[in-house]
Amino acid sequence: MTSINYQSVEILRSTHAVIKKLKRQSDTHTLHGNKVWKSSLVAMDFLHSLEIEGKRVLELGCGWGALSVYCAKEMGAEVVSLDADDSVFPFLEAQAAHNGVTVTPWKNRYEKVTKADLAQFDLVVAADICFWDEMTEPLFNLCRRAVQAGVPHIVIADPGRPPFWELAELAHERLGADCREWHNEHLDLSAHILDIEQ
Repeated sequence: MTSINYQSVEILRSTHAVIKKLKRQSDTHTLHGNKVWKSSLVAMDFLHSLEIEGKRVLELGCGWGALSVYCAKEMGAEVVSLDADDSVFPFLEAQAAHNGVTVTPWKNRYEKVTKADLAQFDLVVAADICFWDEMTEPLFNLCRRAVQAGVPHIVIADPGRPPFWELAELAHERLGADCREWHNEHLDLSAHILDIEQ
């Protein structure tokens, strides 16, 4: 199977000819943005349950941009896709083009995203981005800035790595976040969802 279909979105996998060609042409990815991560597919299902439409969305650590493409196509959102590794952007743009949508790549690091930046968005999303211990603090600080900036909704999906649980605990204690397990029945995939709503 060279793609994954959910709702109206078709996400190209690493075995798809377009992705294989890009891999041959590109440098090695440095921050694990090298495939479609399963938690992003679970996050899509969670977002579908919220019935959000027409939002300004920021995806953190977008990688190949499965969530970005979903938000642009299924939700009709204006999407900015942030990653510190710009070698992922050709893959992001290929996924977007395949689905007939446009997203805006943004090379940046979490700690450099300001409250003024975040104030432009209605929704911040992410999946599989809290995989190292040193990521917990900058991600929590970004979430706190987003809350301070008035971002109504922050959704982060993860399979349940220890750094994610630390982030979830901090966000629950200090930002009133909720964390739950979510199952995408269509794709038979599960992950944990950190949900910060104000």
